[in-house]
Amino acid sequence: MCTPAIRVPHDPSVDARASVGGSYNGDNKVEKEDGERYHARATNAWAPVWTLMKLLLIEDDRLLGRCLVKGLCESDYVVDWAQDGEDGWCQLCGGNYDGTIVDWMLPRLSGLQVIQRHRALGGTTPVLMLTARDTTRDLVAGLDGGADDYLIKPFEFAELLARLRALVRRKYEKTVSLLSVANLEVDLARREVRRDGKPIHLTPREFSLLELLALRSDQVVSRTEIWNKIYDTADDGTSNTVDVYISYLRRKLDHGRFPLIVTCRGHGYMLRSEQCDHPSADDC
Repeated sequence: MCTPAIRVPHDPSVDARASVGGSYNGDNKVEKEDGERYHARATNAWAPVWTLMKLLLIEDDRLLGRCLVKGLCESDYVVDWAQDGEDGWCQLCGGNYDGTIVDWMLPRLSGLQVIQRHRALGGTTPVLMLTARDTTRDLVAGLDGGADDYLIKPFEFAELLARLRALVRRKYEKTVSLLSVANLEVDLARREVRRDGKPIHLTPREFSLLELLALRSDQVVSRTEIWNKIYDTADDGTSNTVDVYISYLRRKLDHGRFPLIVTCRGHGYMLRSEQCDHPSADDC
C-alpha cells in the first residue's frame, strides 16, 4: 500500500502533522489529506491557493528533500514529496504533474524503474533524474530509460530551476523562457511582464494565469482546465474565480489598448497574438 506524499513546512510554526500525509507549497501553505489545497492564514481560516506548476519529487534523502521542497516552493512551484520508489510510483500514477524530479538510488523501487514503468504505460510527464552516478554509461541508461534530463549531484539549485523551466517549455512546445505574444512579453525565468516595453505588475496568481495562457497562445484554454490548474480538482461549474482573475488581467494588460485576452463563449479564453480589425474582449 502506498503512503501519501509529503510536503515539508517551511515555517516551524506550522503544525508538524501537516508534514505527514499532507502537503506544503511555502509560506504556511499546507494541503489537507483529502487532497484539497489551502492557505493557512493567521486567523486559522482556510482559503484556496492558486497553483500552476505542480511537481513530484521522489527523493529518499530527507535533508536534500527538505532543501529541495523549500527552494522549489519559494520558486512558486507546488511540490509533492515521496520518499521511496514505490510510493513515488503510486503518486506519479495518480497525480497530474507538470514535471517529476526522481533520484536514481531509491528504496523499494529504483528511480530508473519508476521512469520505465511510467513510460511503459504511456506516461508523458517530463522527468528530471538526480543521481551521483556520473559515468557516460549511467547517463545513457537514464536517458534511454525514459528520463528527459539528467542532473549529477552535487548541483547548484539555480541549474535545477533552469532545467525544470526547460522541461516545462518543451512540454508546451516552447523553446525560450521569454514568451512574446503580440506586443506582450512574459519572462518565465524572471517572472516579469511587459507590454510595449513597459513593465506590468502582476500578483503571483495573475502571473500564473497569464503564464498558462501565454504557453498556449492562440489556443483556447477552457475554464475547466484553468480551474483544474488553480485547485487541482474538477470544476463544479459554480465558481466565478476564473472569470474574476481574467478580469483582473484584462484591466492590467489592456489599459486602453486592443484586448489580448478574448472570450470564446462556451469554450474558454485565448491569448491572441494578432490584433483584430474589430477588437473585442468578448469574442474569438
